[in-house]
Amino acid sequence: MKKINSTLNYIIEELITLPLLNIVPWLPRLALGIAFFFHGYGKLPAPFMMDEQHRMVTWFESIFIPMPELWVNLVILGEMAAGIGIILGGVVGLFASQLGHLLTRLSGLLVVIIMTCALYIAHSDWFTSLSTKFVTSEQMFLLVLGIFFAIRGNK
Repeated sequence: MKKINSTLNYIIEELITLPLLNIVPWLPRLALGIAFFFHGYGKLPAPFMMDEQHRMVTWFESIFIPMPELWVNLVILGEMAAGIGIILGGVVGLFASQLGHLLTRLSGLLVVIIMTCALYIAHSDWFTSLSTKFVTSEQMFLLVLGIFFAIRGNK
């Protein structure tokens, strides 16, 4: 048993981990950054994306959110900025560690704020019953990654 465990540790630590050590932290950063950017980008008021934005404005109106066009645009800008900020925070951190760390943490906090609002407004029913929708949803993963980067930053 010890020999097998030792062999597996050698394979993972020496052959796999060391070559990928600098790449691995970028995987969740890129996943969150790209996903969040495209969530916002898909709602831009471009001619080929008007349906998504119109649906969101109409839905905000239906739940009596004041100035729905303004809030939709803030959500769009916030999602895109948070996605870019998560990725840019890592890149900037390579040259200016404190600035990159701050940018990553602020972007992570923006993700948390947006996802908390989205869950509260759009998916509050997930928390009122014995539903597994939250723990099996993309929203949960985005929120958890946002919390991770808000707390850890580039560390």
